[in-house]
Amino acid sequence: MLKKIKIPHTYVIVFYIVVFASVLTWIIPAGKYERETKIVNGVERQVIVNNSFKYIENSEPQTWQMFSAMFDGFVDKGDIIVFILIIGGAFWIMNNSRAIDVGIYSFLKFTKSLENFKIIKKIGSNNIIIVLIMLLFSVFGATFGMSEETIAFIIIFVPLSISMGYDSIVGVSLCFIAAGLGFAGALLNPFTIGIAQGLSGLPLFSGIEFRLFAWLIINFVGISYILYYANKVKKNPKSSIVYEEDKYWRKKGETDVVNIKYETPHSAWIVYLILMGIMITYSFTHTYSELKVGNSSAIVPIIPISTVIFAFSSVIFLRKSVHFFVLNLLIYTIIYLIIGVMAYGWYVKEIATLFFVMGIFTGASMNYSPNKITNLFIEGVKDILSAAFVVGLAGGILVVLEDGKVIDTLLYYISTSMNDMGKIASVSMMYLFQTIINVIIPSGSAKAALTMPMMSQFSDLIGVSRQATVMAFQFGDGFTNLITPTSGVLIGVIGVAKIPYEKWVKWITPLILILILIGWILLIPTVTMTLNGF
Repeated sequence: MLKKIKIPHTYVIVFYIVVFASVLTWIIPAGKYERETKIVNGVERQVIVNNSFKYIENSEPQTWQMFSAMFDGFVDKGDIIVFILIIGGAFWIMNNSRAIDVGIYSFLKFTKSLENFKIIKKIGSNNIIIVLIMLLFSVFGATFGMSEETIAFIIIFVPLSISMGYDSIVGVSLCFIAAGLGFAGALLNPFTIGIAQGLSGLPLFSGIEFRLFAWLIINFVGISYILYYANKVKKNPKSSIVYEEDKYWRKKGETDVVNIKYETPHSAWIVYLILMGIMITYSFTHTYSELKVGNSSAIVPIIPISTVIFAFSSVIFLRKSVHFFVLNLLIYTIIYLIIGVMAYGWYVKEIATLFFVMGIFTGASMNYSPNKITNLFIEGVKDILSAAFVVGLAGGILVVLEDGKVIDTLLYYISTSMNDMGKIASVSMMYLFQTIINVIIPSGSAKAALTMPMMSQFSDLIGVSRQATVMAFQFGDGFTNLITPTSGVLIGVIGVAKIPYEKWVKWITPLILILILIGWILLIPTVTMTLNGF
């Protein structure tokens, strides 16, 4: 009998890809496009100059650099790595408070009560919850490009998913897959659609009617796939591809919530007063905030409103138990994350700081000593270190290709292969081009700046609408983010969820193929029909 093939460790797989990238730098000639600086939607971007490609001498094909790629990857992805470590430490403190256990128990109790309504019982309360949560995160992905932020939600949704009878993949799907579907649908995403349309000379967020239709179709397909898988796992938990890996989460969730001592120490009231002082101060210094969604904005006193609601809700929760007050801290951390991203352009540094503060105030509310808070934080960092480590290793793939000077050559090869084709074939090749490039350059904004000046000019030559070219970029940029090992966000997400990369690829490949096919079908009307904005 043949021995069962042993699948390599995630680190081994990623290192093999680094080695393959190094080999490519010996096979593919080095090349370079000239670049110029353009102001796109008020931001400076480095963009390719059309018809400026030239071959150059490559004095640095990658050899020993494949071993130093991990170091360079850690440097390149340092922000995401530190973000993951801080999130891990902060949530470990919160997990120790058992507030999340109390929250999950209360949530499941509430969902069970919904089964008293016949229509909800027929549809399934869990199905409704999955759909609503996924639609919420899809909207976040479609409007302000939520991506890195989903890492913070994994530690919430994976335990919730396990408690509901599903697996860690369903937990990841609730936020990461959902945000990815929205990112691909990209209604008002300033980091993809905004840059791509700006570089193509199109009115900002024009053509939104058809993109809304596309977003609905993509979400219908994606969410239906997750519901099918979730119900399959619910019926037979051992059918889950990550059943063994989920022992970690099942063991972590085996707590007797009913016997938790519900009380509120004086320290929690002190934390409440300190936070109220900070929030009131900010309510006066930041009375009005400009919330931006796509090209629209509204000036709203969102911080004062949040402060007032926090003041009253916290008193109610504190009178009930410190655990509910800690949950309120988590809720408002998420609320301020959304406000910060939409109004103040926050990125991973600000978000990591927000969760770090949440962790400290959680420990203080539980009346933990400074030493205990520190030790819990370090335990959390140790627990999540493997996820941060693989992000650095995966970051080395892109470093090798960039240092080997072959990325521009790949761009040139693929773009020149699209000459002398019909409209459908041309837009299909653009889609394929963007999909392949996304595996190498997962950053949507960077890829838009690199490819759209060239692709928009090319679309003029072959008589294809520039808006169709933008949509080819949009779909090509979105779907493979969910599978490419060069995506620090993906590697971080599955690392936090304890899902091996090889098992993730095995599970998600059918969904990726379906989404890629749906994307191609949705591109056909952009060159065969008269659509508003096209």
